[in-house]
Amino acid sequence: MNVQALSDFIRNSAAAGFFGLYDMLGGGLSRATVFALGIMPYISASIIFQLVGGVVPSIGKMQKEEEGRKTLTQWTRYMTVFIAFAQAWTFTLFTESIPGAVVNPGFTSRLVMVATLTVGAIFVMWLGEQITERGIGNGMSLLITFSILERLWPGLLQLGSLIKGSVVSPLGAVFYILILVGIVAATTAMTVASRKIPIQIPRKVMGRGRIREGQKTFIPIRLLTASVMPIIFAQTIIIVPGTLASFTKSPLLLDVANFFYPGSLPYAVVFSLMVLLFSYFYTSIIFNSVDLAENLKKQGGFIPGVKPGASTADYIDEVLTRITLPGAIFLAVIALVPVFLSTKMGVQQQFGGTSVLIVVGTLLDTLAQVEQHRQLRKYDGFMKSGRVKFRGRQQRFI
Repeated sequence: MNVQALSDFIRNSAAAGFFGLYDMLGGGLSRATVFALGIMPYISASIIFQLVGGVVPSIGKMQKEEEGRKTLTQWTRYMTVFIAFAQAWTFTLFTESIPGAVVNPGFTSRLVMVATLTVGAIFVMWLGEQITERGIGNGMSLLITFSILERLWPGLLQLGSLIKGSVVSPLGAVFYILILVGIVAATTAMTVASRKIPIQIPRKVMGRGRIREGQKTFIPIRLLTASVMPIIFAQTIIIVPGTLASFTKSPLLLDVANFFYPGSLPYAVVFSLMVLLFSYFYTSIIFNSVDLAENLKKQGGFIPGVKPGASTADYIDEVLTRITLPGAIFLAVIALVPVFLSTKMGVQQQFGGTSVLIVVGTLLDTLAQVEQHRQLRKYDGFMKSGRVKFRGRQQRFI
């Protein structure tokens, strides 16, 4: 592969948004790396079965059972191989259409490239599963997070070169960094924010004189229940015209892609509406209020002032509908601000709203799992002082 010819063509094509999104989520299509497909085939397969589970009752039943989940995991792996092969074949044909990108085009070159990309995607899938099983945190999310963070240093170098070349003023660079820090802080606050629905569990006689005391607890419903998925869905759809225009050379599709260019007003309006739509859609798929109400009823719990059963499910749906709106508005704003900021300042966007949401969510989840392991094994906190016996003497430590 002539990587320079490939990168130059992608940078100047209408499909630059598609390749940028793919590279951000752990791939390397714009550089034709061995792991170019990254973790995206596995994520696509997982999303397919997750969405099908909300529509097909048999799949939804399998998601609730241990053996069923194992079977779905195996099906997800098979689907990953199929998606990886299809994407590798499509990308190979795409590179052959670029003048000078493939050094020696032909059947052998095509076969080697498809096999390499497919096996690379399978290896990344296996690596993510190993991290999940043998490490701490979700392996797939960690792979994406580190692929995003590795662009931090090049981004800072690029900003420094722009300041040195007087393209961006030092004050503008400081303002840009402060905005990004504010975005990270706001994302962290919204990620952990939740609406707590109070739950009352009454006192109950368990048998043989055992009595379970009444408890007061709550159900936390996160404001960003759908997390980053609405943004990914919206970005995937809005870049379709540009991607198709690159393959078909259609003037109509090219005009549509230019009309929805990132940073323009039509792009912001359509993107925001799609994020709002997909927020409600994806939340309804992954959050089953009926099952939650039934499980609560089986445990004898209830929401004060609400009848158990269908009324509880309706109440939870009402709360979920209300808090999804501000969450969806926040997702749209957090995704559009970096785009407009980069367009106005002339700085290449390195960290969009999707990147920030993925990194913040993954790191918070990993820290929570670390804390859970620490409490499970009864380790002291990192900053807690105490005394330890070492070689027969007590040593003070912090």
